[in-house]
Amino acid sequence: MKSPFSLLVVAIVICILVLTGYGVWYSAISAKSADVADLQSSIDTKTETVNRIAATRATLAGIADDEATVQGYFVPETGVVAFINALEARGKEQGASISVLSVSTSGTSARPTLTLMLSVKGTFDEVMRTIGSIEYAPYDLSVSTLSIAQDATSVWHADLKLLVGSVPAARLATSTQAVSLTAFAPSRYAY
Repeated sequence: MKSPFSLLVVAIVICILVLTGYGVWYSAISAKSADVADLQSSIDTKTETVNRIAATRATLAGIADDEATVQGYFVPETGVVAFINALEARGKEQGASISVLSVSTSGTSARPTLTLMLSVKGTFDEVMRTIGSIEYAPYDLSVSTLSIAQDATSVWHADLKLLVGSVPAARLATSTQAVSLTAFAPSRYAY
């Protein structure tokens, strides 16, 4: 039989080996847990980024229609002739005749504008309705100057200067179409 001292030494050695094994095993598990925590943090960050990207895409898709609507309030550089034709048609709708005297560009490169000098002829009622329908057209425009007079032949004429918001052709989105000048305005105004 072995002495109790040798059994104690063997038991202590076995305890030391078990504790050492436990320490090595614990440190390995702790290192793996830290790696897993880092991976989870990375996954959470990437998931959050993906969610933000998806939300941003959804928001951009939602405002694309709004952008098209806003772009419709500006006359593109390539659409000046169509805009003038729409103005003349608007005058005919109201019973007046519109003559475009001049067209020029002004403003800054960040906010370009078109300056149109118009002459409107007809009865007083026709001239005023035409001016009102132009002023309330769905465009970024303002009447800068306006003078109304009556000819010797009792024909009224109004000379007005319009400032119309414009957009360079390069900045105009390909999906954006110009809105017709007659699309939103009623055909007659009550004065």
